[in-house]
Amino acid sequence: MKRFPIRWIRGISLVAAMGLTAACQLPKSGPNKSEILSGSTTQGGNAFVVEVDDRVTKATSAIPEYGFSSAFRTAPNLAADTVRPGDILGLTIWENVDDGLLSGELSGATSLEQIQVDGEGFIFVPYAGRIRAAGNTPEQLRQLITDKLREQTPDPQVEVRRTAGNGSTVSLSGEIGAPGVYPIERPSRTLLGMLSQAGGVAAGSDIALVTLIRGDQRGTVWYDDLYQDPKLDIALRGGDRILVEADSRSYIALGATGQSRVAFDTQDLSALEALAQVGGLQSLSSDPTGIFVLRKERQDIARSVMGRSDLQGDQRMIYLLNLTAPNGLFIARDFVIRDDDTIFVTEAPYAQWSKSISLIAGGLTPFANVATLTGG
Repeated sequence: MKRFPIRWIRGISLVAAMGLTAACQLPKSGPNKSEILSGSTTQGGNAFVVEVDDRVTKATSAIPEYGFSSAFRTAPNLAADTVRPGDILGLTIWENVDDGLLSGELSGATSLEQIQVDGEGFIFVPYAGRIRAAGNTPEQLRQLITDKLREQTPDPQVEVRRTAGNGSTVSLSGEIGAPGVYPIERPSRTLLGMLSQAGGVAAGSDIALVTLIRGDQRGTVWYDDLYQDPKLDIALRGGDRILVEADSRSYIALGATGQSRVAFDTQDLSALEALAQVGGLQSLSSDPTGIFVLRKERQDIARSVMGRSDLQGDQRMIYLLNLTAPNGLFIARDFVIRDDDTIFVTEAPYAQWSKSISLIAGGLTPFANVATLTGG
């Protein structure tokens, strides 16, 4: 068997040592598990590191809650034919005489179009004077005008037509099929009816948020919840503004899964679902025992998680998920991801070891070639 001189063995050992030293500086996707754990408050850092279990999952399960105030929910539906300020009316008046107050010689009927109800709710009708229209139905207003004209002309016949005007319209904008200004009519007196009138939502129904603005009040609900809870299908009022938006929440994924900002695709997103969104763990590079969720936790939740009442203000929290632990997958499935969370998947020790071996093998190659050429 061919023996290498001592000087070659020493050279190989030197190269190996250099490769192992350099391995500490190998490129990597971020800090390893021990480096993150060293940032714990118990190690002199400024973040609480907590391994997630069923108790922690329950304490951190807060998700955004939306809904309408009782003032919105208890408001009755408007009568579809009630006249309101801003409405446009049309009148036709028949007089039972040849030469009436309003009619001409050739026709016994007079049409008065585009009569707008003023801001105080009144209209003006010739020979009948100023009449309050707002709050009355067309039939009630017809009777009022008839009574006034009866004092001037025998047996007048009156027809009243209402067209919704500025006082009974709703504006819709955002992720809606056909944004615009729509009148409140019988089929569109409620929120769902109006959204349907405008073509429905353009965003995914499961991540669409509907906001109703009325004066200085506003309320927001999930679009899907409108179908599940009839109490949320509230009555509309003239001047309401409806804004439809896609859910804007997102989280950051870093480490061995790659780097990206990812939008929520469901109302409730678990850690397991979030990992699936970015392609899951990589078998040769991801460490299933080192999945960290970094978050600035609000005071009440931080106190509950840490079992401490002395914590003040938002707290930096680092939650550790270990998928290989008993029930680890169930815990990851139940742990809720929130807006602006950072999910960091550490690199598996095997990945760094493989890089070290590759570097060492690469460092030995030139020496092996020299030994072959010299026959040493």
